[in-house]
Amino acid sequence: MIITKTPFRISFVGGGSDLPAFFEKQKGAVLSTSINKYMYISTHKYFEADKVRCKYSLTETVDRIEDLKHPILRTVLSDFNLNGIEVSSIADIPGGTGMGSSSSFTVGLLHNLNTYIGHEVSKESLGAGACRIEIDLLGEPIGKQDQYAAAYGGLNVIEFNTDGTVTVEPVNISPEVRDQLDQNLKLYYLGNQRSASAILAEQKKNTSAEDKFKALETMVGLVYKLRDCIEAGDLDSFGALLHENWLLKQRLASGITTPQITNTYDAGLAAGALGGKLLGAGGGGFMLFYAPENVHGALDAAMHSVGATPFDFNMETEGSKLIHIER
Repeated sequence: MIITKTPFRISFVGGGSDLPAFFEKQKGAVLSTSINKYMYISTHKYFEADKVRCKYSLTETVDRIEDLKHPILRTVLSDFNLNGIEVSSIADIPGGTGMGSSSSFTVGLLHNLNTYIGHEVSKESLGAGACRIEIDLLGEPIGKQDQYAAAYGGLNVIEFNTDGTVTVEPVNISPEVRDQLDQNLKLYYLGNQRSASAILAEQKKNTSAEDKFKALETMVGLVYKLRDCIEAGDLDSFGALLHENWLLKQRLASGITTPQITNTYDAGLAAGALGGKLLGAGGGGFMLFYAPENVHGALDAAMHSVGATPFDFNMETEGSKLIHIER
C-alpha cells in the first residue's frame, strides 16, 4: 500500500492572474500558502487483476478504465495504463469550498501512482503534470496556482510567465512573524459548496475587457507589496492589502460575491478585522479574515450571528509527501 498526503491551500492575493487569458499577455503572480488540511490518496493492488476499483464519495468497480465516471481518476489511470489497482481518497475538507481540492487530489494521485510504478517525481513535475491533466486534457477553465501550491507547499510567490512556465519563490518569513500571521488569520465556513467552473469561465471571458485586465494588473502588484510586508515583519498592512485585493476581485465576474457573502464580510470588518477575502473563485466556501488577537472574540460572535462556522488551521511547509510505502 502507498499513501500520499497533499495539502490544501489558501490564496491571499493575485488570484485570477494564473489564468492563460491574463498571463499569456502579461506575467501573473499570486501569494499563497499551503495549510495543514490534506487530501489523502491510497493505492494497492486489487485482488481482481483485470478490474479497477476507485473509492471517493462513490465507489466504482469497472472492467475498463475508460468506464470510470470520475474524470480525474479516469484520465490519470488511463495515462498510467494501470489495471488491477484500488485507489481510495479521504479529504479533511469537502470539494467546492475554495481551497483547491481538485488540484490537491490530482497532485496527490500523480505522486502516488508515480511511486506505485517506481518513479521518483519532482515537485515541479507534479505541479506541471496536474496542470496538464486538469487544464490540457480535461479542459477545466482553471488557473495554475492550485497545482503548484499543493505540490510545493509553504508560503510562496508563484509567478505565471508568458511562455507558460511557472516559478515558485518562497517568502522569507521569520519564525516569529509566521507565528503571528498564523495567530491572526481567522477562517470561517459559510457553506454553499459550488463548482468554480462557471465563475472562472466568465472571468476568463471578461479578462479581455480593459477594466478587468487593469484590475488584475493591480492585483499582481499587490502580491509583491504583500511579500515585502511579510519579509519586513510588517503585518499591520496585511489586512489592508487583503481588503484591497477583495474589492478588486469582485469586479472580475458576476457571482463572485452574493448578499450573504457581502453581509458576512461587512460583519467581520465591523467586529474589528482589518481585511479579508472569500477563498476560491467565489459564490461560497470559506471566508478568511486578518484580525488582531484582541478582536477574535468579537469576530467569532459576529460570524456566529451570520451563520458562519470557525475553522482552525495553520500554515504548513512540506507540500505533497509520501507517508506510507509497503510493497
